[in-house]
Amino acid sequence: MEHLPIHHHQKVVTYSPAYTLVPTYECFNRCTYCNFRVDPGDDEWLSLSEAQSRLSQLPAETSEILILSGEVHPSSARRQAWFERIYQLCELALSQGLLPHTNAGPLLYEEMERLKQVNASMGLMVEQMTPRLIDTVHQYAPSKLPKLRLQQLEWAGMLKIPFTTGLLLGLGETEADWRDSLRAIARVHQRWSHIQEVILQPYSVGHQQLWRGASLVGDELVQAVAIARDSLPDDIAIQVPPNLLSPETLLACLEAGARDIGGIVPKDEVNPDYLHRHQMRNVLHEAGWQLQPRLPVYPQYDDWLPPSLLRVVSQWRNGLAGQVLA
Repeated sequence: MEHLPIHHHQKVVTYSPAYTLVPTYECFNRCTYCNFRVDPGDDEWLSLSEAQSRLSQLPAETSEILILSGEVHPSSARRQAWFERIYQLCELALSQGLLPHTNAGPLLYEEMERLKQVNASMGLMVEQMTPRLIDTVHQYAPSKLPKLRLQQLEWAGMLKIPFTTGLLLGLGETEADWRDSLRAIARVHQRWSHIQEVILQPYSVGHQQLWRGASLVGDELVQAVAIARDSLPDDIAIQVPPNLLSPETLLACLEAGARDIGGIVPKDEVNPDYLHRHQMRNVLHEAGWQLQPRLPVYPQYDDWLPPSLLRVVSQWRNGLAGQVLA
């Protein structure tokens, strides 16, 4: 399909005013590039009272609550308690008029079905479909099996869950692997039309990972954006994380087809060593881009939501109508 030219004053990049709640940092996976996890049993789970306290202090424009969790093993005796804590945090956020988006690793079909009732959308990174990484960075990460990740996308489609997925770039994969992974995402979306956005997340060196690969450079990310825009259906937005990019790379990614910069949060839980660039809004404005807030569920999926969620979404949509920030 031919893309119509966008007039200078109409160039819009979206973001979600978000806040992250982490039920637990503990994770049974040991991805060698991770800056997030702690060992199972070494972390006190987030209490509902502490979560309530944090939610009550959020800025008024915050609409999305990202429930981002480490993974408790599916056969662990604590799995049910872990899942219930996630569900309760979603209920709590909803009761405050906020919209949950859960990303907690691969879930059982029944778990996804339940969470659909209290989530505006959900997500899981495919990362890469190449099995080669199982022998390297994912050697001790059983839930990173490509078939398992892809199955989650399939189930989300079957359950009509608006979904976010994406690739992690710079872990030893090739450009051909990027194309294979993107094509796999496109095939699932063509069946179910449920994938809202694909994140292109460059590996960035942090403070505690074991793997010592170099960060993905800006030109490579711009190339990945161009490949993704060519490989994915037009109705899937491409998202890049601005806090990991130079202003020049961010603008080049937008020119290559990215249109979203994800959740803007006070603290980046996955890459805590990287700060959000306060000049980002000015950089975008000077280059002719307008920064526009969005909800964690895209409008075309509103009729997939249960009534209790749709009421909250509708209230937010009415408030965001026409809100384009310079």
